[in-house]
Amino acid sequence: MSTIFLKRLLREPLVHFLLLALLIFAGYGLLGADTDDKPDSIVVTAPKIEQMATVFAKTWQRPPTAEELKGLIDDHVKEEILVRQALELGLDRDDTVVRRRLRQKMEFLNATDAESLTATDAELAAYLKANAATFEIDPMLAFQQVFLNLQRRGDTIAQEAASVLEVLLTNPATDRALLGDPTLLPPDLPLSGKTSIVQTFGAEFVEELDKAPLGQWTGPVNSGFGLHLVRVTERVPGRVPTLDEVRDAVAREWTNAKRRDLEDQRFAELLKRYVVRIESPAGAETGP
Repeated sequence: MSTIFLKRLLREPLVHFLLLALLIFAGYGLLGADTDDKPDSIVVTAPKIEQMATVFAKTWQRPPTAEELKGLIDDHVKEEILVRQALELGLDRDDTVVRRRLRQKMEFLNATDAESLTATDAELAAYLKANAATFEIDPMLAFQQVFLNLQRRGDTIAQEAASVLEVLLTNPATDRALLGDPTLLPPDLPLSGKTSIVQTFGAEFVEELDKAPLGQWTGPVNSGFGLHLVRVTERVPGRVPTLDEVRDAVAREWTNAKRRDLEDQRFAELLKRYVVRIESPAGAETGP
């Protein structure tokens, strides 16, 4: 039984790959055995070889051949040597791209630490209470409208708007399509957030809707499109949601806040190691 199992095991491609990686790693180890303790030694570890092979396999949907794996290792060694030489020559200094990348890596370390934190319900509830405006559910409005086109009606539009309003108040069953002008705007807007209404009709229009009596035709109300006679049919005030309603959003913002706090704390500690002197440009007055 053990012989059969061993034969099956030897047929597995993964076993072949691991043996190959170990052989290559051992070869590099023998070649560099005398230089491991030297500052200029380069060690390509077994986990690094496995990582390179895994990336290759995910890209090409197959494991690398012996020659391909050797090429990956050779390229890694070449990159390591050239990077070290570049650092020795100071090529990283005053390089905006390199500096930005290093900063991003440091910030990424802080972000990783913050994301590993888990907030309790009490912490999330406190954060929601302290930042209620961020998570507040938008007030909502529903209304009907009759649109009057300023370009079409000209100077008589105010008088005609008063006449149409009179008809709407005295005979609510009148077909509104016969009273207004053609428009792509909806004659009946269902319950919608005030923010979205502002984006379509403008802030002044929504302010007038807030003042309008519920269930009664009023106007005219001005917008960027023209004049509107409106009837607010429903009004739902804004509110702060419960934690269960916005738990994911609160947790995400709580983590972001923790990340910023960690960044500030760590930077403050790092700043203590330095004396910062800011020189004024030549000819400029020295500020405080």
